Amino acid sequence: MSEQKPSHDVKGIVRRVPRQDCVEAQIWGRVPKNAALKVPKNTVASIILKWKKFGITKTLPRACFLAKLSNQGRRALVREVIKNPMVTLTELQSFSVEMGEPSRRTTISAALYQSSLFGRVDRCMHLLSKRYITACLEFAKRHLKTLRP
Repeated sequence: MSEQKPSHDVKGIVRRVPRQDCVEAQIWGRVPKNAALKVPKNTVASIILKWKKFGITKTLPRACFLAKLSNQGRRALVREVIKNPMVTLTELQSFSVEMGEPSRRTTISAALYQSSLFGRVDRCMHLLSKRYITACLEFAKRHLKTLRP
């Protein structure tokens, strides 16, 4: 049986999860009482049904929606970003294809967002015009005298 976290009662007293109690009662041939467990009758019935069908009471992942990135691939992408913070999503996408897990840029971005790594977009440096450069230089020359003591 899998280890379950204790749930909290209304009064703040920690008690065992009803899943364990339901299964133990079922194993010993007793009928689990929902009043003693302080859970609805439907919940007790669904817990027992799940235990009989799967042999486990833990919530299992759904079969229809598979993870787009495996945990191993996600960790590899996070390692790559930590190693090189200036890497872009396109480069990470080609890296994921090399790993054998092709995925979209949005998927990679979402996976990195969950790891608190943000902003994987090319940095946009605008081309400076000659007029702008000369204006900046004139401003600097003009204010150079005011900055010196």
